[in-house]
This record gives sequence, structure tokens and C-alpha cells, in this order.
Amino acid sequence: MSTPVVFIHGLWLHADSWKPWLELFRGAGYAPIAPGWPGEPATVAEANAHPERLANVGIDDVVEHYAKIIRTLPTKPIVIGHSFGGLVAQKLLGMGLASAAVALDPAQIRGVLPLPLAQLKSAFPVLGNPFNYTRAVPQTPKQFHSGFANAVSEQESNALHAKYHIPAPGKPLFEAAFANLNPGTAAKVDTGETVIVGVNRYRLAEEEEHDILEVDNARVRAGQVARIEKVRAGRDEEKARAALDALETGARGDENLLALSIDAARARCTLGEISDALERAFGRYGTKPEPVRGIYGKARRDGRWKLAE
Repeated sequence: MSTPVVFIHGLWLHADSWKPWLELFRGAGYAPIAPGWPGEPATVAEANAHPERLANVGIDDVVEHYAKIIRTLPTKPIVIGHSFGGLVAQKLLGMGLASAAVALDPAQIRGVLPLPLAQLKSAFPVLGNPFNYTRAVPQTPKQFHSGFANAVSEQESNALHAKYHIPAPGKPLFEAAFANLNPGTAAKVDTGETVIVGVNRYRLAEEEEHDILEVDNARVRAGQVARIEKVRAGRDEEKARAALDALETGARGDENLLALSIDAARARCTLGEISDALERAFGRYGTKPEPVRGIYGKARRDGRWKLAE
């Protein structure tokens, strides 16, 4: 079985930029793939025409997107990432989803203080406008040449810009820029320094597979509504209405509400209908928060407080 390799691109580049590398690794006997970021269109032209599809995508969104892809592979892959893709590759390795990771000129993770000048120059046009946090922002050919393709001529850089450049979400740049000020930042990587028993240390040689129940809330709700409709369709509606009316009347008086509720349930009234009948009689309880004032002022006037001072 060929070893899978997952390529992850960074900001301002389309997944197509990995095509030469895919051919190289495939020729060397690997099984490489280069999925795009979440929301990334299939082509460069479409991505440039619809920047909103990449807007507001953060580091955690990208990591979870690639984690789902990796979990479908037959074995743990080697993950290769460039720029912010390098940061994502490190996070996936820390999560135990990769057999190895290669980070090419990666974006800085939490704990890395020095920032390369090239990264600062690329990030400043985005970070200079706080509204870019939820936007996808393009780069001009000049900015692309300065930040990405400064090792080639401007003419070649412009050709690469036309072929591979797409708008990039601003959110990851803001997350990385403030990573060292935010302990819970998405730019934090599990480097193994924090010991989590059973997760990154002291793991079993062979992990047992555990079934995990994933609840589809929309499907559950639809099933519940269908069952309620079935109950209502098969009951004696006149008998059910009489039981609910009796329950409401009893609630307004002094009757045994438990017995009346049981009668309503036997008439195939739903819990919601029984609750509504009681609410019509009693009303709905609502809290009215009232702040308590003057406690400390009152204590200050107390002679014992003055004596303590």
C-alpha cells in the first residue's frame, strides 16, 4: 500500500499550486492528495469570482476540515504544509492524525515570538483593517511578488499570481497575530510539553475502537414531530379535547391534577398539550432579576465595621 501524503496550502494560494508536487510524489510511489481549504472553489477563476466562499474561515475550521479528510484515509499520512498550511500540519501532527509532518516556512504558532519581515509585509494590508477579520482579501501582483515569489523575476511572479492566486480569509492572520496574547488561541500546537494521559502520553499499544453516537438534531426533531402527528391522527379527538378541558378546569379549581393529567395521557394527549392546559390556568413563571443594592454602604454604617477598621 502506498503511503498517503496530504499537501496543505497556505493563504493566497489555490490547491492547484501543489500539482507539480503531486506528480513528483506520485512518481516516487506515494499516494498524494491536495484538498483545498473549506469553502474553496474547484478552480482559481471561481475562487477569485466568489471570495465570500472563503470569508470568515479560521484556523480551527481548516484543521477540522483536513482532519475529516485524513480520517477517511487507510493509514496515517505524511502531511506537508506551506505557510498557514504548515501551521495546520503541525496541529494535525499534535492531534495524532499524521505519521510525520513537514512545515515549509510555516506561520508562527503560539510561543514563537520573532516574526519574519516577509510575513509582516504580507500580513499588514490585512491586519491594518479590523473589518478584514470576516472577509476574504486578495493580494495585488506586487504584494504577491514581495511576500511569496521574491526569489523569481517579477514577470515570472506575475505569471504565478495569475495561475494560482486566490483571495485569503483574514481570520487566520488575526488569530496568529494575537496568539501570544490569547492562551486559548487556535494557533496553539500540542508540542507534547503538556502531558495528557491517554492522548499524547501513556497511550495503549492497541487502542480499542469505540462506537460514537452522532445525533442528527434535525432528523431527531423530524421523527418526534412525525410520531406526535401519528398519535394525534389515531386518537379520539373529542375525548382528548374533553380531557384537556377537564384538566384546565381542575387547575383553576382545587381538583387532583395528577389524576386529571393521567386521564389526558390515556386519551393520547401529548405532554405539550397537557403543559399548555396547565399554563392557561396558572400562567408561565418568569424570573424578575432585581440587583441588591446598598449592602456595603449599610455595613459601613455598622458600628462593628468601624471597630474592625
